[in-house]
Amino acid sequence: MSTETPGPGPEEGPTVRRQPTTGALLRTLYGHRDAVNTVAFSPDGSIFASGSVDRQVRLWQASDGAHLRTLTGHENGVQVVAFSPDGSTIASGGVDFTLRLWRVSDGTHLQTLAAASHNDTVRAAAFSPNGSTIASGATDWT
Repeated sequence: MSTETPGPGPEEGPTVRRQPTTGALLRTLYGHRDAVNTVAFSPDGSIFASGSVDRQVRLWQASDGAHLRTLTGHENGVQVVAFSPDGSTIASGGVDFTLRLWRVSDGTHLQTLAAASHNDTVRAAAFSPNGSTIASGATDWT
């Protein structure tokens, strides 16, 4: 029998973490109000990010699932999240054709890289190993 209090229900868009070698359920994280499209761990594994159709990026403490903060600003669903190699910045991209950069420590929005580079949904993002460059891909074939 579980000692965890169940979340608000499936309408809250749960984020599920599983143990990779066995597939055992570790925890279900509740908070999103729609489907979760993307997840990523920080490089040191201490923070877990999730992006959703609800236009939010949520940051969670990986050790216990505690909600740390919610990043808001996308005008439509979030399709991708990626941490910088040092874990200080997170990139999020989505259906609003933008790639947004955020400071992980306090959730401050740092920059929006807008439609000049993509004319459709941003679906991929990755930082270079030294963190000096970010690459993104969209459904406009760019």
